Amino acid sequence: MKRRTIEGESAMTLSQLLDIRPGVTAVIGGGGKTTLLRTLGGELAGQHPVLLCTTTKILPFSDLPCARTAAELDELRRAHQLLCAGTDEPGTGKLTAPETPMAVLAEQFDYILVEADGAARRPLKAHAPHEPVIPTEANQTICVVGASGFGRPIAAAAHRPERYALLAGVPEAAEATPEAEARVLRSEDLHTKVYVNQVETLWNLADARALARLMDCPVLAGSLWRREYFPCW
Repeated sequence: MKRRTIEGESAMTLSQLLDIRPGVTAVIGGGGKTTLLRTLGGELAGQHPVLLCTTTKILPFSDLPCARTAAELDELRRAHQLLCAGTDEPGTGKLTAPETPMAVLAEQFDYILVEADGAARRPLKAHAPHEPVIPTEANQTICVVGASGFGRPIAAAAHRPERYALLAGVPEAAEATPEAEARVLRSEDLHTKVYVNQVETLWNLADARALARLMDCPVLAGSLWRREYFPCW
């Protein structure tokens, strides 16, 4: 079956397009952070030991070995190129940060991909003062933006909508737009790169490119489930 493409799609891998460098990469925002971690991990683990983890809370990756203690991590990393690690949070099924300090993990793995905040499954996100929890060891921070949030009321599309609306300078009932998202991103100034996920249509791609024109950092658009990516710089 011929794969559907949109004009401008890149043949490069996602990790190449985002220029994921050895060391710690933090991922924040909404609209696909966990899937982004898993996708990047799968690409990088062919030749490097890679760890997926969190500084907040994350569900374990069902298809990967997962270390719950420092001792388990020490054992599993000798047998697997890609794994996750974290500490069980009782009664939730989720993991919190690993027992092993990030500085030590950075000596054990070539790449560490860290989910550094939550978005309550909303495609857009504004951060409270205590968020995100970006490790001091991180050499870059990628903010994920869900294109499905554009055109919807901020109250429905954004996590912490009151904060989002305040930073965007519009009411919570207003539609989320690329212009509003750009104001939020620039106000927070937490990222080094932006990845616009959920780009499934030409309209989504137009929104992503409109956002890119308003930013002064690299912006990549794409669909993680289709594995199609469109540089916007």
